[in-house]
Amino acid sequence: MCWRFYNRPVRFHARNGRARRAEFATAHGVIQTPVFMPVGTRATVKTLSPADLRAIGAEIILANTYHLFIRPGHGLIERLGGLHSFMAWDRSILTDSGGFQVVSLTDLRKVDDEGVTFRSHIDGSQLRFTPESVVTTQEALGADIAMAFDHPPAWGSSDSEAAQATLRSLSWAERCRKAHGRANQMLFGICQGGFAAEARAESARAIAGLDFVGNAIGGLSVGEPKELLWPLLAASLGSLPEDRPRYVMGMGAPEDLLAAIAMGADMFDCVLPTRLGRNGAFFTRGGRQNIGNARFREVPGPLDAECDCEACRVHSTTYIHHLFRVDEILGLRLLSLHNTRFLIRLMEQSRTAIESGDFGEFALEFLGRYGPTNASCLQARVAIVDAMRP
Repeated sequence: MCWRFYNRPVRFHARNGRARRAEFATAHGVIQTPVFMPVGTRATVKTLSPADLRAIGAEIILANTYHLFIRPGHGLIERLGGLHSFMAWDRSILTDSGGFQVVSLTDLRKVDDEGVTFRSHIDGSQLRFTPESVVTTQEALGADIAMAFDHPPAWGSSDSEAAQATLRSLSWAERCRKAHGRANQMLFGICQGGFAAEARAESARAIAGLDFVGNAIGGLSVGEPKELLWPLLAASLGSLPEDRPRYVMGMGAPEDLLAAIAMGADMFDCVLPTRLGRNGAFFTRGGRQNIGNARFREVPGPLDAECDCEACRVHSTTYIHHLFRVDEILGLRLLSLHNTRFLIRLMEQSRTAIESGDFGEFALEFLGRYGPTNASCLQARVAIVDAMRP
């Protein structure tokens, strides 16, 4: 079985239960899945250079249509050769359509069936987004993967509000499909469905019927209880085509990534690794830690002895603790670099485990060390066991 993109085959290498190991091509390279995409909202992954990202194995990054539309403007970026040239990144880019801002900027937007009117969070000016204009903007940016415009319902929405947002997302997806014309750009659909499993499955089936090159699952990780996440995700994944990439938007905690991979997801993005790094938190195989803790004042070894990033290869934990305590920017960069590499390396390890047929064992062993008593990890373990069951 293979996916196809403009006559270029996209192949499955292995399956292990529902977990999938595959690859697909964009105009700027081949993406190995499962894959984590660092988030460069404003055409930069915070504190990290393109050279940093290449060094830690990033194959694809994410940028945001809404923020780039405001500053510096998609027209300027297009005149300067597109987003790849603008930010000096020669690998793949995915652009989020701005749908997340529909739910994150509720006080600054008004939604109707034709589109969304935003009040700029910068200067208060009025911005009008429609499915057609969002596609045009992403084509101008030159992303390898563009996303359909969608309306994610906020956590706490009524059933009728969620149903209306889901129907609107389907209508907008159809309009995006018709408007899209850039030959070297993939367009992914996004399913919604609110917070009921059957509505999730119905939305996924409807989006699948539009025959997008790939499909995303939106509207999760927006404040709902973690125990609700897994049945909702399962309903969406189970109703999307198996022969296309499946992208879970906004997911980045290690335990969540492993559970979603076990359930059949391929692509992920999240601001978590760099946001944590800027606040002094870092991932280790023994769980999340905070560099500001006094116990790190005299630790000559690396942040994580198993990590191969620059922060761990070159610098001591004591040094990074010192940088953080005296507010030196290098400390934030090193923690962000480490966290991002940690997740990319977790994807590499997951791909290897799927190929060897050991993904379930790998994921459970990882979580047994990472968070043996952590509630989120325990819920992820249950999801993994359920997903890997024959």
